[in-house]
Amino acid sequence: MATERTAEETAKQVADYMLTHDRASRHLGIKIDSVDEGVAVLSMTVRDDMLNGLDILHGGFTFSLADSAFAFACNSRNRKTVALNCTINFVAAAKVGDVLTATAREVSLSGRTGVYDVSVKNQNGEIVAEFRGTSYGTSSSVL
Repeated sequence: MATERTAEETAKQVADYMLTHDRASRHLGIKIDSVDEGVAVLSMTVRDDMLNGLDILHGGFTFSLADSAFAFACNSRNRKTVALNCTINFVAAAKVGDVLTATAREVSLSGRTGVYDVSVKNQNGEIVAEFRGTSYGTSSSVL
């Protein structure tokens, strides 16, 4: 008889599978700090090759970290889920050596559509960006 996975175990298995296959997140050095149903916390250290012409973190990398956290949170139930819309507000600059943590939390899940907020903070707990994503759950599973 097969044993049922808890929601947290499912979220962890999905996250491990996704990170193994997510070449972009791995390339950026993104790490999974924790996952649970509807929640994901990911971190990334800002490298020199991520800086823009003003010598601060390029906004695309901040967006990528937030987008990855969003993806891990909305796929945590093992339903293959994709983004419908995402927006980001940049609040403060990040610089080389900063460790950014993106915390994604489910705000709403109704049928196949979900809304997630992601807060990106630096190692001092200062907000770097706020991101909101809307997701659509497909009829397929991740695992």
